[in-house]
Amino acid sequence: MSQVTEQIIEEIGKVIKGKDDVIRMTLCGILAGGHVLLEDIPGVGKTTLALALSKALSLDYKRVQFTPDVMPSDLLGFNMYDKASGTFKFNEGSIYTNLFLADEINRTSPKTQSALLEVMEEGSATVEGETRRVPSPFFVIATQNPFGSAGTQKLPESQLDRFLISLTMGYPDRKSAIDVLKGGSREAIDTVNAVTDASGIIDMQGRVEVLHVDESLYDYIVRLCEQTRNGRYFELGLSPRGSIAIMKVAKAYAFAEGRDYLIPEDVRAIFPYVAGHRLRLNASSKAAGTTQDKAFEAILDEVSIPKVN
Repeated sequence: MSQVTEQIIEEIGKVIKGKDDVIRMTLCGILAGGHVLLEDIPGVGKTTLALALSKALSLDYKRVQFTPDVMPSDLLGFNMYDKASGTFKFNEGSIYTNLFLADEINRTSPKTQSALLEVMEEGSATVEGETRRVPSPFFVIATQNPFGSAGTQKLPESQLDRFLISLTMGYPDRKSAIDVLKGGSREAIDTVNAVTDASGIIDMQGRVEVLHVDESLYDYIVRLCEQTRNGRYFELGLSPRGSIAIMKVAKAYAFAEGRDYLIPEDVRAIFPYVAGHRLRLNASSKAAGTTQDKAFEAILDEVSIPKVN
């Protein structure tokens, strides 16, 4: 593992106990220049992870608790008439930051979700015909409670697709749960030290982008995506956007592991996290008791692994 990513994981691990894999994958999403969706029940540390991440990366951080009454203007900003100057003055919304935490995103209205969608895709916000860029780097960590929880509504596929990866925190193991009880996470946040900063992240993102990829691995990723489209497991297969996401995250994973080149194991390691929120099991798979994890394992087993020189 690279020294910087190891230090970041170590610092965040002071607060998020026993979840190094989740921390690593969240960091990979950031290094790949994308957004991360955390789906789980309340109280497992989703918000704490985002806050610890902002401290370890020394980034400006803002959080919005999404509720049905949150308006697009709360995110994007609005123009207000200034009586003293006789002009309209722009009041920035909460989206103008480096790390934006959209807490319980599936509790707000589709109109507000769509407003966030533009910023996630374009890196800019348009208010009354004027477009403003958000700071760089910029990424969204969104949390959502499982669909079916009180007050939630399903995110549209178009918005889900804007998230590079999707993760589940899950319950801590017994030892980690005991550690949490002994030292409250609120106090532990203060012990998280900055490892890098905005310019350091931009530099790492640039190095990820130019990481070497063997020709056989392009073919491997395409074959994996094609295997999801054969109708055996899923309603619809991965789109070309999905294959691009796999490439980006796999390169970030390789960088986090301390390499400047991609290997098949990188692709296999990140595949479920990139594909999970983009694919839905078909009726026959559900009837047969096939879980999404089992379907992913089958696809990875069915597609031959290339030999990389």
